[in-house]
Amino acid sequence: MTETVSEEKATTKSEQWRERLTAQERSGLSVKEFCKERGLTACTFYAWRNRLRGDGAVRFALVDRGGMGQEPAAEASLELVLATGERLRIGAGVDAATLRTVLDALRA
Repeated sequence: MTETVSEEKATTKSEQWRERLTAQERSGLSVKEFCKERGLTACTFYAWRNRLRGDGAVRFALVDRGGMGQEPAAEASLELVLATGERLRIGAGVDAATLRTVLDALRA
């Protein structure tokens, strides 16, 4: 029963945010102005917008670490190669919240 209640709350919350996103688009206000009028944070607004869009998935590519002429990933424990060819090197001690912020920005 707890799962059903949680799912209903999540659906309701998603529906509320869909309505807010639609209202913001129709209002003609900037996200900052819209959120200020309604007591929302722009960060939360953008997070929900990205979440509900569902089309901003980050695509990962296989990184061949054994090829010739490649620079060693200095102190990086993970390297993402973006579709544009750019590389994102992530160190072993990266803060999880910071990594989430970077990945969210890449999805936008």
